[in-house]
Amino acid sequence: MKHEHIVKNVCPDSIAQELGIEPGDCLLSVNGNEIEDVFDYHFYVNDEYLTILIRKPYGEEWELEIEKDYEEDLGIEFEQGLMDEYRSCRNKCMFCFIDQMPEGMRDTLYFKDDDSRLSFLQGNYITLTNMSDHDIERIIRFRLEPINISFHTTNPKLRCKMLNNRFAGEALKKADRLYEAGIRMNGQIVLCKGINDGEELTRSIGKLSCYLPYLESVSVVPVGLTKYREGLYSLEPFTKEDAKEVLDNIHRWQEQIYKERGTHFIHGGDEWYILAEEELPEEERYDGYLQLENGVGMLRLLIDEFEESISKLPGDIKKREVSVATGKLAYPYICKLAQRITEKYTGTEVHVYAIENNFFGELITVSGLITGQDLEAQLKGRPLGKKLLLPCNMFRSGEEVFLDDMTLTQLAEALQVRVDIVKSSGQDFIDAILHLE
Repeated sequence: MKHEHIVKNVCPDSIAQELGIEPGDCLLSVNGNEIEDVFDYHFYVNDEYLTILIRKPYGEEWELEIEKDYEEDLGIEFEQGLMDEYRSCRNKCMFCFIDQMPEGMRDTLYFKDDDSRLSFLQGNYITLTNMSDHDIERIIRFRLEPINISFHTTNPKLRCKMLNNRFAGEALKKADRLYEAGIRMNGQIVLCKGINDGEELTRSIGKLSCYLPYLESVSVVPVGLTKYREGLYSLEPFTKEDAKEVLDNIHRWQEQIYKERGTHFIHGGDEWYILAEEELPEEERYDGYLQLENGVGMLRLLIDEFEESISKLPGDIKKREVSVATGKLAYPYICKLAQRITEKYTGTEVHVYAIENNFFGELITVSGLITGQDLEAQLKGRPLGKKLLLPCNMFRSGEEVFLDDMTLTQLAEALQVRVDIVKSSGQDFIDAILHLE
């Protein structure tokens, strides 16, 4: 199959602009090599001497010779970010969150990706079931690392059942090849009650620890269950007692692996500690927060950054009134941080609201899955002060749009209050509350 890549944009004052490359042109090859996707492209254009073949929209082909610095970019953006089609997931996982979403949402939310290139570029987790030998060879050749892998279990038969894919167990052998090539990896286990917990979790952690040091960390997170599970595999929510057992297992392994390898390796998501009503681990036990995107250590990092920042600030008695909305999971912690601020800044009033997730169901407690309509319904008529603060994970990446397509502007108009998006650091939280201009 011949690959052709249409130029979407040419950066001003770039090499490409100097050479007369324009939007609509088609890149055919670099140094005689056909370009499969974005990784081929960046690998080959790193060289100092290039010959690239471009086809103009009217059919004429230009062969351009380029001399440049090593790794200097040409300044070309393509119509497809990957320079290839996105690969969709071939599994039918018993715990898949996308299968638990209601109808009528935007189409992009229903797309299940399982693309190793997105793992490298965006940190997505892949199951390995969608990867060919060619894909593995390219990861090794181009040193595309770290690669994030959804293991869930190391029991091949159980993995086939959980992913509803008869090749899922065999796919685990691809992790062996990445390990042998020294490719850095991170892993995750989505834990389902009565399926891959207990002895199966113990087995999985033991097996995965054999991939150290190249498998740098593994997170264990509880399955997310919405109210839209009709016709899906029957799964139960974890209880407080279940969470304590999971954490006991994780902590035993952490202690053993740390003694042997100097890393804690296996990490429980913040949800386990809240459900078990246990103290969050100290910063040192997170090994540099390798699993933040999986909700591992986010609260500890927020609290520590907050305490470090507020201790350096002088207090005052200025009048301020703001509000903060968050998920039920983080609510107790956000309340404590707000209280610390109001104790030091005695003229400041902070209203903290825990938003019930009526859209997805009460078992979903994270702020990242709260919709605009739930915010509007539960905050209307409540004291909100001069502005309402919302965490950035409530919004689509790079946009001011909630999961239900309500915009920040629409919410602000409905509530008749200014709405600000707050980044995830403790300093950002303090600044958003204290600086009202």
